Amino acid sequence: MDLQIFNYINQYASKWICLDAFGIFLAEYLGYGLIFFIIILVIINHQKYLKMAVESAIAGILARLGIVALIRHFWERTRPYVDNNVNLLFEHNELSFPSGHAAFFFAVSMVVFCYNKKIGIVFFLSSILIVIARVFSGIHWPSDILAGAIIGIFSGWLIHRLLTKK
Repeated sequence: MDLQIFNYINQYASKWICLDAFGIFLAEYLGYGLIFFIIILVIINHQKYLKMAVESAIAGILARLGIVALIRHFWERTRPYVDNNVNLLFEHNELSFPSGHAAFFFAVSMVVFCYNKKIGIVFFLSSILIVIARVFSGIHWPSDILAGAIIGIFSGWLIHRLLTKK
């Protein structure tokens, strides 16, 4: 099923230059926009958003550099383009499972959602675009994305719960 979903999404890559450029932008650069937006929020209202920004950073680091790194240490899964004929838009050298991008951006999205539902929904939708684009680009399996999203949401929830006063 993983291969079927991957092939369905990836089949559209390398067909139209504009779609490929958009996919690469989403997969590689949209995340910087999310981080920049958090920085702008902190600049605009330091007291309201600094705690959210700190929690987001901690949750993202826990998800990506903690949990994902630990899983990759024990479970080495190659990227789709290594053993399959895929429409590859760019290469990525690390292991595939779970997705570090999904874990990081879903962790950040979860924390933002805990503080501001409307902005959080925008962050979650942006995170979904990022991870679908990474499948589209040929560098992640759908199950990599799903596992990363679960790790990220859990990390965001956990950090928010631990650092928020009752």
